[in-house]
Amino acid sequence: MKRVTYNKLVRDRIPDIIATDDRRAKTRVLADYEYASELKRKLAEEVEEFLTSEQAEELADIMEVVYALASHIGVDWTRLEEMRQAKRDERGGFDKRIFLINSEVNEKGDA
Repeated sequence: MKRVTYNKLVRDRIPDIIATDDRRAKTRVLADYEYASELKRKLAEEVEEFLTSEQAEELADIMEVVYALASHIGVDWTRLEEMRQAKRDERGGFDKRIFLINSEVNEKGDA
């Protein structure tokens, strides 16, 4: 049997899914510090997959990783959504497609 090496965080049911194919998966449970690091790496992987494919399914994968990251730092998904909505209420969303080119800053001098 050919061995394929992944060395990456996977969804909880992946080992079971592999087993239904008469294959074996070698796994281990990550320590907290490893889990946080691997979640960040998984987020980058999922974002890259979306940027390449532009498929909605990849956005769902990104959301799953974001929810896991939030949970890891002690924020449940409902609180995360409240935070998102508060920021949207205060600063807006991206619906108007505004692209900021520059802004002018008042310079204070010894006039």
